[in-house]
Amino acid sequence: MAFAVFIAIACWTLAGGWQPAAWLVAVTVVQAVEFAVAAPMRRREPVGPAQTFAFCSMVLLNAVVYSSIAAWTFFNGDETARLFAILTPAGALLHVALAMDRAPRIMRLTGTPHVLYLVGLPMADGLLSHEKNLLPHVFVALGASLFVAHILLAVRRIRQSSDELRDARDTADCERIRAEQASLAKSDFLATMSHEIRTPMNAVVASAHLLRRTDLTEAQAEHVGMLANSSEMLMGILNDVLDLAKIESGKLTVESAEFALADKLRAAVQLWNPRADEKGVTIRLEPCNLPTRMMADPLRLQQIVFNLLSNAVKFTDEGVILLRGGVARGPDRDTVWIEVEDSGCGMTPEMCDRVFASFEQGSTGVTRTHGGTGLGPSISRRLAELMGGSLTVTSREGTGSTFRLEIPFIEAEDAAPAEIAALPVADAHPPRMDILLAEDHEVNQRIVRLMLEPLGCTVTLALNGAEAVAIANQRPFDVILMDMQMPVMGGVEASSCIRLSAGPNADTPIIALTANVMDDHRAQWRAIGVDTFLGKPIDMQLLISSVCAAAAQTQAARCAA
Repeated sequence: MAFAVFIAIACWTLAGGWQPAAWLVAVTVVQAVEFAVAAPMRRREPVGPAQTFAFCSMVLLNAVVYSSIAAWTFFNGDETARLFAILTPAGALLHVALAMDRAPRIMRLTGTPHVLYLVGLPMADGLLSHEKNLLPHVFVALGASLFVAHILLAVRRIRQSSDELRDARDTADCERIRAEQASLAKSDFLATMSHEIRTPMNAVVASAHLLRRTDLTEAQAEHVGMLANSSEMLMGILNDVLDLAKIESGKLTVESAEFALADKLRAAVQLWNPRADEKGVTIRLEPCNLPTRMMADPLRLQQIVFNLLSNAVKFTDEGVILLRGGVARGPDRDTVWIEVEDSGCGMTPEMCDRVFASFEQGSTGVTRTHGGTGLGPSISRRLAELMGGSLTVTSREGTGSTFRLEIPFIEAEDAAPAEIAALPVADAHPPRMDILLAEDHEVNQRIVRLMLEPLGCTVTLALNGAEAVAIANQRPFDVILMDMQMPVMGGVEASSCIRLSAGPNADTPIIALTANVMDDHRAQWRAIGVDTFLGKPIDMQLLISSVCAAAAQTQAARCAA
């Protein structure tokens, strides 16, 4: 209608008269009737043959009326008016072609009157003027026909492009759905394999720790040490694979907490010093201007430092490994930097480019000589990027490598060092505790009992979640250890039932003791109020520490009551 108003004003200006105003009224009436007739179709309601015929008739009438002003202007105006009269149906035809390309029948019905006006006006002008030479009018009509042909060709190409675009979009949607399904399947597979691997590894690692507490000969102690070291390496590989899968699926997130960076670096040196001493290598901590307290993700930062020190120890046969850090002040932001410098074999520039690629080593001989999956540097760089920082390496073959981690520095509001309570050691003798263990795997049952019963704990066994709920409703316990995947009733459901019951253990601390260690599993435990989560393989010292803390909480609550 806006174009109709413009056309009416232009025709009145070029040719005068009252006819443009009458034409505008006619266009308004016809379009209003067409709008009313098409109402059921806009609502996608089923229409009968009569409604379809009425709609098609109004579409045809609308096109005839809309371009009729061109005929009046063509025969009642000057040369400029004639030119405008030709452009009017041409523009209307172009609009119809672009707007109705997905409805070819309506396009033909609507476009035919415009084509007749466009081609017929020059020929009618030649015939009505009684000119003997009709060739100029024929050429104008042919030019108009060529214009129509180009529009039809353009519509065909637009339709083909639209079809190709729609097919490509459908293909992309199918591929996206397949990728999402594959990602879910991979996540399920990793979760299942993690559980299935951690369950037997729990027996291997726990047996090694338990054997270390017995009287062993020198040869036996050496064998147990190799068993424990190999188990730790295997668990490190499993954790790296799970971390990489979570990073690639976007499920791994970083948190922000206050911590002392110097404490984290000292802990890393203490952890890797024994391995370095075995190779005759020294790890030296050289702090520069480390912040007293800072805000970042302490777990992920410590994981990066551990990975870098692990690589440094692995590739250094003699000399010194230097760990240093500090704060770099910049115009835009301040950053905390940490460097691990070794005196190992070093790398070529090509190897430096490959070292951060997943599942790749610097060279093919590295795996045979030093072992490993090559995931450590890749995961460390991705963790650094998730924290808003970067991880780079400079190296020269034969002279060692230097890995540099940089993350944004956010100073903690409270700069005073926080006191960190020491965990009870594995040889500590906790007070007698009454513990409910919900575990369906016979080996895991035996392991937990071997860890706790020698320390004076009484362990009551439940073979599934339903049995655990029934036992928990009978008498109070100091601590409940709950597996996640069990027959009859799972650990999460059983824990929820215990929490919601009015039984004697509604407020008893529950410790999740499970091989399901994915983030969504942890979220399920947190949703029912279980915050202590111990993954398998079970760390004996951590288990005893967690049980002692939970029992102390229970005893304090009972004394207060």
